[in-house]
Amino acid sequence: MAKRDYYDTLGIQKGAGADEIKKAYRQKAKELHPDRNSDNPKAEEQFKEANEAYEVLKDGDKKAAYDRYGHAAFEGGMGGGGRHPGQQGNGDFASAFSDVFDDLFGDFMGGQRGGGGRSRAARGNDLRYNLRIKLEEAYAGLTKTINVPTAVQCGNCSGTGADDGSEPVTCPTCSGMGKVRAQQGFFTVERTCPTCNGAGQTIKNPCHVCHGAGRVEKEKALSVNIPAGVETGTRIRLAGEGEAGMRGGPAGDLYIFIEVADHALFERESSNLFCRVPVSIASAALGGEIEVPTIDGGRSRVKIPEGSQSGRQMRLRGKGMPSLRGAAAGDMFIELQVETPVNLTSRQREILKEFDTLSKDNNPQGSTFFKSVKGFWDSMKG
Repeated sequence: MAKRDYYDTLGIQKGAGADEIKKAYRQKAKELHPDRNSDNPKAEEQFKEANEAYEVLKDGDKKAAYDRYGHAAFEGGMGGGGRHPGQQGNGDFASAFSDVFDDLFGDFMGGQRGGGGRSRAARGNDLRYNLRIKLEEAYAGLTKTINVPTAVQCGNCSGTGADDGSEPVTCPTCSGMGKVRAQQGFFTVERTCPTCNGAGQTIKNPCHVCHGAGRVEKEKALSVNIPAGVETGTRIRLAGEGEAGMRGGPAGDLYIFIEVADHALFERESSNLFCRVPVSIASAALGGEIEVPTIDGGRSRVKIPEGSQSGRQMRLRGKGMPSLRGAAAGDMFIELQVETPVNLTSRQREILKEFDTLSKDNNPQGSTFFKSVKGFWDSMKG
């Protein structure tokens, strides 16, 4: 049977450039690879033909000889090649196909090249747990018990996956490497071992509890120490408290993300606290003392200066939140909110009207504001 023309094999025209040849070969190799054409008995032979065609046409000297003499260039030593293109050794293979190896076999090898099997014992996954706490708890710190759904080591088989005291044995297919090699024409393809699925070991008697996985799903109770001063977004790592590894592999880690809930009385800004305190008009005007709460559950007396306005702040040093980094505690700021009375009695109205009449010249902010307004209007008239 006559050998098929190399250009026809790759589906390109004679005289195609190197980039076009390479592109066509990649497409053909992907289409014809035996692993993707298990139902096509001719796929392997066609795959070999594409490999042979590319080996010749990618090489400038071989391509020139083929263009001049055809297949005869590689028969009986003609054209200086001496050896048939399908007879290259292992050393030639590495250089011939290194430029397309990754593109063609990334799907089969997970993007990895070279020997060596996969680790028999796989590390468990890391876990995340969101923990919401109160502001008072963030201030004082606490020890809290949490229940985490996770995968733990199987107690029946101690993580081996084997039942009745038996042990996993080395996989006879891959000899414990976790990968097998298969010759595909000029290629040596390395794939995950189908017998052990890459574990390197097989289990004749799987554990009846974990079914060979070496771990089971379970809710685990953990005691967590929350340091004083944590903020929303603080992350606490518990090493080895994540999912158990497969077949005795090391466990992953557990990451606890803290969320501090809003408080009814205090607003937090870094290590400082703010507390808005309503005061009556009389207290703001006359001054006096008020009692305010602190985050530790205590009380502090704060002096209100005479003539205080809404928004005025007083600082209580060291009454804020502790710092995680060991610095001094923050401060607490009392912000006054002068409150206007409602539902006045007749007598209260009389008193307020009389007070308003007597204090028309005793409103410094109002006087300043209306002077500015008058100046603005006068300038507009000009």
